[in-house]
Amino acid sequence: MGLSKWVKTLFRVGTEAGSKVKPVAQAVAAVENVTSDKKILAAQPQQQCGYATEASFETRAFKLHNLDQGPATSVSVTKDEALKYYSQMYAIRRMETAAGNLYKEKIIRGFCHLYSGQEACAVGMRAAMRPEDSCITAYRCHGWTYLMGVSIQGVLAELTGRQSGCARGKGGSMHMYSHNFYGGNGIVGAQVPLGVGIAFAAKYKGTNGVCIAAYGDGAANQGQLFEVYNMAKLWNTPVIFVCENNGYGMGTSAERASANVNYYTRGDTVPGIWVDGMDVLAVREATRFAIDHCNSGKGPILLETATYRYSGHSMSDPGTSYRSRDEIAEVRQTRDPITSLREKILTNELATTEELKEIESKIRGEVDSATKAAKADREIPVDELCTDIYANPDNTGVIRSVMPAAELTHKRLGKAVNM
Repeated sequence: MGLSKWVKTLFRVGTEAGSKVKPVAQAVAAVENVTSDKKILAAQPQQQCGYATEASFETRAFKLHNLDQGPATSVSVTKDEALKYYSQMYAIRRMETAAGNLYKEKIIRGFCHLYSGQEACAVGMRAAMRPEDSCITAYRCHGWTYLMGVSIQGVLAELTGRQSGCARGKGGSMHMYSHNFYGGNGIVGAQVPLGVGIAFAAKYKGTNGVCIAAYGDGAANQGQLFEVYNMAKLWNTPVIFVCENNGYGMGTSAERASANVNYYTRGDTVPGIWVDGMDVLAVREATRFAIDHCNSGKGPILLETATYRYSGHSMSDPGTSYRSRDEIAEVRQTRDPITSLREKILTNELATTEELKEIESKIRGEVDSATKAAKADREIPVDELCTDIYANPDNTGVIRSVMPAAELTHKRLGKAVNM
């Protein structure tokens, strides 16, 4: 790309995305590489018919614990990959916005924890996963459920308690499942020991699979985590512990809650990596490295993804009493994972503005249609409340009721997805 065209593109991207753009002099210096200490974020992209098919980028440096070598900071992405990651993150953002609106309309009841701002974590990890790998996470699970194969309507209908939901509306926000996805879990930190068990089963059965066990910084001080760090290391279990550090556990900042906020170091003998959780490509590379580490027989590894949530801890938390609106706005303007990838795509001519707008328009339509369908759908009938409680019910075929000697008959409607 010529120098003048590059500068014009840079200003166009900055104008469209509302980001801060370097002055022309700095841009020219970067392109000409006149100073040896400045890194060009994007290498010369491979061209085909005037458009790039692949581009390379430099990520922020990874921080390492008990590792001699970490993931490479030079990463490449094809056009198809970039558009896929952009579509997935944009879909999660729109879906979470719809969920927030449904909650405000009192159509979603109970708890509802949004993932807005943290999309690069799930999308980056999912990009590195293989068919035999699995995941278990906490209650901020809507995006993961979508990435693991459930449709947007399946997620939103589950949130609204309707029968087209992925658990027939009986699970709700924190209990969604799909193949190789063992759900969001509502007990703080409890999913991590379960993840170690899933990984142990994969090793025992010889599937070569790795399990990602994700939790937040608020759960990082749970005693059960340190117990399973030890167990996983003793058994060399192929599990990736992922601390999604969004800076706040409920309404308490990480600095107030933890004496050691370097969560990637807290596995003691378990190796760890700090990664920029707002960069989907950095998360992808760190996860690839972690999977290779587990598969090499070295056992568990711990990733800390430094990220941020835009909403409160849950929909009942306004999220502004313990942090300022200016803080949230600054992250949105300077570190947003979707905007950042959008700028990379446009600056390196992996796609045009029109292509991205077409993707966005399609996703908005899909989310709008799914929202209407979820609102219009029906709840399951009363006689279905006792279906599929047990994967393998005992011989009696009954379940305990709230009244003594008034057992309910258990019914099978479908097969458990991970049996």
